[in-house]
Amino acid sequence: MGSVDKTLFLLKHGKYFLIVQIYVDDIIFGGSSHALCSKFSEQMSREFEMSMIGELQFFLGLQIRQTPQGTFVHQSKYTRDLLRKFEMADASPQMTPMSTSTALDADEDGKEVDQKVYRGMIGSLIYLTATRPDIQFVVGLCACFQASPRESHRTAVKRILRYIKFTLEFGLWYSLDSSLSLLGFSDSDHAGCRIDHKSTSSTCQFLGTSLSSVATSTCEAEYVAIASCCSQILWMLATLRDYGLSYGRVSILCDSPSAISVAKNPVLHSRTKQIDVRYHFLRDNYEKGMIDIVKVASENQVADILTKPLDLENFNRLRGKLGVVGEGVDKALIKGEIEGLKCTESGLSFWL
Repeated sequence: MGSVDKTLFLLKHGKYFLIVQIYVDDIIFGGSSHALCSKFSEQMSREFEMSMIGELQFFLGLQIRQTPQGTFVHQSKYTRDLLRKFEMADASPQMTPMSTSTALDADEDGKEVDQKVYRGMIGSLIYLTATRPDIQFVVGLCACFQASPRESHRTAVKRILRYIKFTLEFGLWYSLDSSLSLLGFSDSDHAGCRIDHKSTSSTCQFLGTSLSSVATSTCEAEYVAIASCCSQILWMLATLRDYGLSYGRVSILCDSPSAISVAKNPVLHSRTKQIDVRYHFLRDNYEKGMIDIVKVASENQVADILTKPLDLENFNRLRGKLGVVGEGVDKALIKGEIEGLKCTESGLSFWL
């Protein structure tokens, strides 16, 4: 049983291993051997009333395509249904989900729109972010106005729908050649929110070039964003230990020299006294050698795409680094963006 996730079970058999993940009444078998998966599923079928569907292709609205080169996870069918539901199937496409000149606020003098429809659009898009982190920032921004949506907010949501129509077949690519090195990115757009002037922070964690998790929230400082990234890294380290993997000091990449100095400086001074004590576990884990905080050039800050609207060139570049690609796009384009160890284990396959 997993030490972090109690619905995760692991079995080692010689050089092979089996992963069993339970979600409500569904069970996913994964492992490095088809024979081991089949044998275990047959044993389970004899003990419990269950049916083996076969190789995992569709799960909770996610479409999974497994190839010898890696796994592609997307929601193309869901996206088509979403566009039809909100009568956007014939709308003109957009190349980015939000214009750099757009600045959404409460717009209290703007024309009110149907709250139920607006909330439905937001809820549908939030589920799409499972495989489309490139729209996470703008969807989260538009979600702030669900209590009293205006025409300007609906226009912004419709632009997101036009963008996903342009990138209908896009999803997350997990390459078999990806390393197993763990790396985190942390970024914050200082006082970027026009509503309360708080900062929008974001973090994303990678196993090699494969995106593992993302998070976007509103907070007070970049230091807090790094602490959030550190918390997620520690959770991932505990989970990866269940798979028999161990790591040394894990790097968190940040483009704020002042935040890095605060994290590494053991002296509490006027610049840090307003930061809640609970966030100082970041410094504790730095001193213990669990994490390192490294300066990264702003143009290479992958989490930047999760904090603000970007121009087309930078948006496309960072979207590729996130691993969000089209099904027909050459997957080699995203290889080697993040350096790390080569994966020496055999490939995984999953069954439902």
